[in-house]
This record gives sequence, C-alpha cells and structure tokens, in this order.
Amino acid sequence: MISNQILQNTVEGIKQISRVDLGVIDTEGNVLASTFDEVGQYVDSAMLFVNSPADSQELQGYQFFKVYDDTQLEYILLASGGNDDTYMIGKMASFQIQNLLVAYKERFDKDNFVKNLLLDNLLLIDIYNRAKKLHIDTEARRVVFILETDSEKDNTCLESVRMCLGSKTKDFITAVDEKSVIVIKELAPGDDYEQMEKVAEQILGSLDESRRQNAHVAYGTIVGEIQEVSRSYKEARMALDVGKIFFDERDIIAYSSLGIGRLIYQLPMPLCKMFIREIFESKSPDDFDEETLTTINKFFENSLNVSETSRQLYIHRNTLVYRLDKLEKSTGLDLRVFEDAITFKIALMVVKYMKYMENMEY
Repeated sequence: MISNQILQNTVEGIKQISRVDLGVIDTEGNVLASTFDEVGQYVDSAMLFVNSPADSQELQGYQFFKVYDDTQLEYILLASGGNDDTYMIGKMASFQIQNLLVAYKERFDKDNFVKNLLLDNLLLIDIYNRAKKLHIDTEARRVVFILETDSEKDNTCLESVRMCLGSKTKDFITAVDEKSVIVIKELAPGDDYEQMEKVAEQILGSLDESRRQNAHVAYGTIVGEIQEVSRSYKEARMALDVGKIFFDERDIIAYSSLGIGRLIYQLPMPLCKMFIREIFESKSPDDFDEETLTTINKFFENSLNVSETSRQLYIHRNTLVYRLDKLEKSTGLDLRVFEDAITFKIALMVVKYMKYMENMEY
C-alpha cells in the first residue's frame, strides 16, 4: 500500500502544475491526502460514490474519480471544479496514483520474493517461475552484502542505503531482521572483488557518523545464478560472525578473506577443547602475561623474523630469544620452527573462538 506521505507529495505536485485542488479518501472514509482543508466535508459524498456504478461523477462542485488496484477499489479522488479541464486533470491524477499502486505492489512482491530466496524458503522451480513473473534476470552475476548496526527497530539505515544505491533498479535492498540491511548487488561484466570493496565502503559511507562507528559490512562470493544468491548471503553472514571473532579491527570483511578463521568457526566445541588440552595441557593462553602475548603477536606479524621483531619491540635480540626459549619450555612449542608456529597460531585462534562462543551463550 502507498504511504500517505507519497500520496500527499503526489497531489501537491499535481496541484503545483495544474492549480487544481485534489484530495484522496479511502473506502473507509479516511482522508489520506489533500491540498485543501475542507476535504472532510466531502467524505459522506465520497462514501455514496463508492457504491455508485459510475467510475467518475460530479458532486457539489467537485469531480469524483475511482482509483482501482486491479479490480479492487482503493481510493476516491476529488478534484475541485466542474469543467472539462478539471475532469482531464482528475483522470490524469487517478492514472498516476493507479500506476503508483502497481509499482508499490510489484516492489512488495519483489521484496517478499527476495527475503524467501535469501532464507531458502523456495523450491527451485518456484524460484525461476516467480523470478520470471517479476521480470528478474535469473542469470545475472550478483553478490550479497550485509550491513549490521547496533540500531534495532530503526529504518533509518535501510532508507540511507536505499538513497545511496537505490538508483540502481536491478539491485535489491531489504532486511530480514531488526539489525541488518541486505543488499543484493547486480554486477556489471567487468566487476570484480576490488569493486565489491568499493561498494562496501559506499554502503558504510551512506550512514551518518554516529551509526557508522559500530557498523560492519560483510559480503559473500560472486554468484552467477539466482538460486545461488542464498549461498552468497550465508557466506556474508558467516563473514560477519568470523570477523567479530578474529578481525574485530575491520569494519569491512569479505568471505574470501577469512582464511583459517572460517575453518575454526565451523569446528564443534568438544573438538576445540580437546585440541587445546593437547597443545597446552593444564596451561591456557589466558595465563600468559601481557609481555609474552605482545611478543608472540609481534613475532607473528613479522613472519617469525627475530631481528625485525626485536627492533619493533625495542629490545635486544638476545632478550627476544630468551622469551621464545621460555615460551618453548612452558608449552613445548618453538615459535622459530614453522610447524610449531602454525600450531601455536591456530591454538590462539581456537581459544579466541571458544571465548566468543561462551560469551554468546550468556
């Protein structure tokens, strides 16, 4: 259904062009939009006109017109004046509102289709049948973006993104929950993941400063069939979750950049606990002091380079070697050995994942 604000903007725009006052009343007698104050005086006449077999009629110096949605009567339109020019303007206004009804109905149908497509609520044959009826290209290249904010029950973000990307009529912008905005972006033949990063930045940039601070954008892989859109959505959803665990410093995260974090995220919790017990026995990475953790992280950042790590930590090379030797005695893992370093890095990520999942349960 068209919003009252859209109806009001429409009749005001037509009045500015034609200088004819207009009013819109629904079939229940509610005044929805008007360019003149006295429209309430004509509600009873409009209700009598509802039951009339005529599609247009002149009453009390006003032209009355019926506006249909298919065969269903939706509105009564009033146009001030009884001459032929008023009749023509009234018919044009009725036609405009009727076209708005068709457009909004199609938008609602498409939005409903897209939501069910994302959530895998459609059979394969239904996907293609409904896409054909809604004139949606089934073989276009697409990718799904998710914008997540901390603003629940707030349509401002949705409208901001629509204003930013809405001119692209082949893109779909919707929401499946209270905190996320979903963008299904149709791509040009030459668009690649570098372009997707720019689109993600554009989506973030559509928000005002206060909402942008706690907002994140994730996106899945590019798909070539409409039936695969739900996969790109699930990938984007996973990217959001994995990003919160392992890449909390990023506000944009791509599914293709998750690396080993994607594998760890899919591990069952009992297997994670068993792995940590085997690596650290009774000791936990949480027991390491801040100095040790800083040393470990900086060592990994510098690709296990002792000289560069000691330089960035402002310590002597021998001091760094002493710390690594101490860590080896404690854990049995020598971070200067690539295999041990990989094991240790994975273990730290697993612990981070376990802590995140434990916090999610509370």
